[in-house]
Amino acid sequence: MANDICVRRLDLGYFVRPAAETGGPRPRVEPVLAYLVRHERGLVLFDTGIGAADPETEAHYRPRRRALPDALGAAGVALADVSLVVNCHLHFDHCGGNPLLAGAPILVQDVELATARGGGHTFEELVDFPGASYEQLNGETEIWPGVRIVPTPGHTDGHQSLAVRRSDGTVILAGQAHDFASEFSSDHLARRAALDGVEPPLPPYRPWLDRLLDFDPRRVLFAHDCAVWEPSEG
Repeated sequence: MANDICVRRLDLGYFVRPAAETGGPRPRVEPVLAYLVRHERGLVLFDTGIGAADPETEAHYRPRRRALPDALGAAGVALADVSLVVNCHLHFDHCGGNPLLAGAPILVQDVELATARGGGHTFEELVDFPGASYEQLNGETEIWPGVRIVPTPGHTDGHQSLAVRRSDGTVILAGQAHDFASEFSSDHLARRAALDGVEPPLPPYRPWLDRLLDFDPRRVLFAHDCAVWEPSEG
């Protein structure tokens, strides 16, 4: 069955992160990436792109959007073909296309949906729109054979990632669990050093990293980084 699972990246545009948020002297342009998982049971769409925002947010991030129907069309897929939506979290740059998929189940951690509905987290019209259909999760869940949602809190309390088991190894769709592949690599090495018994001080790493690495991932993909993490050979 694993041979039947295909993962395809979708380019849904980009935004400009201001210098005040980059930790450096210059702004940074970041991609907005979604992923289409083709399974024998149907299609899972992991994230849906940049949603409409208020003028202040538009001026702050200067987003450039690629329409979700266009990105799906380039992959030979229509909106109506999507069986399930999984958002890593509900910030506007990850759930923006959800209203176009009204009626499709949206799988989300219950704490994330509660936070989104509590205000100040995202734009409410991207959360509770006509036809919105949520399946709230509380922890790790296998949604289809070989496709498992794993909580990866940090960026938000309800952030989640997707582990996809393929014949050539597991692919982790990490969303914004880490902003960049280099950050994932740093955490991976910090964990390795801790397990090797290297004397402190050592940098901390996210506690859920143990669970992600239980899958022995061959590739880890991100929402705002085109780089791919792969394990070292040997």
